Order: sequence, then C-alpha cells, then structure tokens
Amino acid sequence: MAEPSTKWKEHISVDEAANHALCALQLHRTHLHQFLNEGDGPGLNRSQLLGLQARFEVRDGLPSHARQGLFAIPAAYDALVRISHGLPDLPASAQANHLPEVRCFAIKVLGVVGPGALGTGPTNSQDFLLINHPSFLSSNYDDFVAFVMRSLEGPYAVFRYLTNRLGFIRAVGKLLQLRKLRRRPFSGFATESFHSAAPLACGPYAVRVRLLPARVSAGAGGDWAKNFRGHLAAGPLKFELQLQFFSDETLTPIEDAARDWPDDVAPYITVGTLIIPVQDTESASGKALTARAETMVFDPWRALKDHRPLGEIMRARKIVFHEIEKSGKITRDLHNAIFTICAPLYGRDSANKRAQKAMKSILESDD
Repeated sequence: MAEPSTKWKEHISVDEAANHALCALQLHRTHLHQFLNEGDGPGLNRSQLLGLQARFEVRDGLPSHARQGLFAIPAAYDALVRISHGLPDLPASAQANHLPEVRCFAIKVLGVVGPGALGTGPTNSQDFLLINHPSFLSSNYDDFVAFVMRSLEGPYAVFRYLTNRLGFIRAVGKLLQLRKLRRRPFSGFATESFHSAAPLACGPYAVRVRLLPARVSAGAGGDWAKNFRGHLAAGPLKFELQLQFFSDETLTPIEDAARDWPDDVAPYITVGTLIIPVQDTESASGKALTARAETMVFDPWRALKDHRPLGEIMRARKIVFHEIEKSGKITRDLHNAIFTICAPLYGRDSANKRAQKAMKSILESDD
C-alpha cells in the first residue's frame, strides 16, 4: 500500500483547448438533433429515472489527508440525487448502439460555502457525477467523442474507426472488451457501486471517488425506477462515499481515464454517508422533484475549488457541459419563439410542427 502523495501533475497540450471546442461543437449538433427527435431534457442524457431528496453526512475522525474541502469537518448537508441512464455528454442513441450501458448516479450536496472550481466566484453546491464503471472507455476526450460519433453510424463504422486507430488486432480486442462490458450484469441503482472514473482534487491531494451501497443484490432487470422504489420502501438507503488517493503517476495516473487505480496500491477510505430517506416518488411532490431534477444541471465542475476535477477528460467536460447547457437554452428559446409566433395563427399542434420544421431547416442548412 502506497502513501497518498501531493506530487501529482496535469499535462496540458498546446492544442487541447481547440480540440475540446471541436468536441463541444459535435456534441452540440447531436443535442440539437436529439431535441428535434425526442424533445427537451438534461443535455444529452435522455433517460432520467428519479429525482430524490437525500442527506450527506461527513464522518468524524478522518485522516489528515482526507480532511479537505467538503470533508474538512464533520457536518450534515441536504442533497439532491438524480439517477439516470447515460451521461450528459453521451447520446442515448450511442449507448443503444454498441457502447456499454452507462448508469449515472448524480449527487448535488447543497449548502456548501467556498470558492468554486471554475474560478468565477463562490459555489453553494458540490456535485459528484458517478457511473457504474470504474474507468472510461478512452484515455482522452477526443477518442471518446470520435468513438461515440462512429457508434451513431453503426457497427461497421465503429470497427473501421477502431481499426484505423488501433490496428486490426487491437481493434478486435477492444470490441471484445466492449462486448464483455455490455454483458456485465447490473443489479440496480440501490445495490451497485458507482465511480467518478476520473480524478478530482482533495485539497493538495488527488482522488477518485466511489459510492458503495449498503445493500447488495445478485441481479435484477426491467424497470430500474420501480426496482429502486422497492428497495426504498423497505427503509432508508445508505451509501458510503469513499476516496482513493493518488500515490504515483505510474500506478495512479491523472491523465489516463481508461486506467483503473488498483485497490491494493490505493485503498479506498470512507469519508461520508449518503442517506436517501423513505419518500413517495409517485406522489405529486415526488413527481415534481423528479421534474425539477430533470431540468437541473449536475456538473462535476459545480464544485468547491478544493475538489476541482482533474485530467484531460475532466477539463474537456468543463467546456462540453457548459456548451451543452448553453445550446439547450438556445434550442429551447428558438423553438419557443417560433411556437409563440405561430400558435395564434395556426393553433398549438400546427405551431409545434412548424417550429420543429423550421429548426430542422436551420440544422440542414448548417450541414
């Protein structure tokens, strides 16, 4: 077991900002296509299941290297949780085609006070975006977006891309890896572990985050919201929030998000408990909370400066999440403006169709 180290370092290439801007543009266009086909939603994340009230409690007696930022002193905070399929920067149609199923467990810890990670002023929340995989498919965001775009075109496009990028043998190996991940069973949001899959700061240290469930289940399927409600009906759900500390660049790399950090080198320590109390998610107030969570932004950069996201994947997401949020607002505003003009003249149904047609024309002319 290695000691936590503060000697981590980010490596930023000279063309990184330009590459991230191009990725944001590609995903912006995907968002617009998706809006026209499926309607509004939180970025590219099309399959929210539930929004939930929660409480987060920071543990007492933590080691000195863990007592940073949110975890500096024992305290209790209100929190919001959103469980969903996919990520805000992963199109649902891509996930349906060849990519492993990604489930997202997003936490927004409320009432925090301190300088924000974006450097634009203080923040009042600490967001954690966690997925059911300990690492990303790609080491960097360019490859991730390129792979996602090819997946939208079908299996042959994916294979051609991987072959050109990796060579035939490694491409076959990657496809076998993806096949294995797609077949990995998922027991449910109440019983699975969730991971940050990329590092963030913890004061002068760097960590990855894991959410560990108190209950374990062998397997489930079908309606995941119903599955979660069933577990919640049996009593409050508790999860341990754990940190895994950077030790050295070889075994716990900052920039390679495709590499998992080994537990025997960097063991997890529990720093807090997330408690989801019993609540009726199908009541009027429960449905209102889910609707509210659907429109909220859960963003790893909505965080304390002490917990700013680290690595190329996370730096890309700072730009992409902002562009997705902005493009969503522009898309909604444009659609609503056209609808408002047409509704008195043609009626609501016709006005909506005309707004959709006009936006499609805009998109096609930009092609």
